[in-house]
Amino acid sequence: MARSPLLRCKARLLRPAAPADADWSFLLLPAATSARLPSRGMVSVEGRFAGQPFQATLSPDGKGGHWLRVEAALREAAGVAVGDTVALAFAPMAEEPEPTLPPDLAAALEAHPAARHTWDDITAVARRDWIHWIGSGKRADTRVKRIDTACDMLASGKRRACCFDRSGMYSKSVSAPVAAK
Repeated sequence: MARSPLLRCKARLLRPAAPADADWSFLLLPAATSARLPSRGMVSVEGRFAGQPFQATLSPDGKGGHWLRVEAALREAAGVAVGDTVALAFAPMAEEPEPTLPPDLAAALEAHPAARHTWDDITAVARRDWIHWIGSGKRADTRVKRIDTACDMLASGKRRACCFDRSGMYSKSVSAPVAAK
């Protein structure tokens, strides 16, 4: 498989308005850079952040673009601070990394062997989409209901979480964080 071309851009590092005590920061990709990505939804990338190697999954901003959550460890290793303009060079990953299975979903899958069988047979991208759909609800009880629904659908052989807007452009279900003043 051919490697994707390296994308280069600069973006300002921002602090999220909420939660107020967040130790992470974020940046919004320039529209021209985001437009060159293969999807308006989540895209896993690898490259350099202010010279430091990194791997991350870019999230959709709900407006056709993407944003990057920057953990404190990467920010510190790169020697940059909130407010700095950061140079990025990255490309979509050739192979999607395995998503982290949330503990509540893991417990539910263990309790539903048929659902677990389908889960183990689907791609990492499909697993990421199920996790994203479950987590995109705003309330805790919605998450519980979606885990139950996901287990039922997976047990019946359904391989993809459908009927949700991965980009957030139409449903307004996802967006970038709001920057602090």
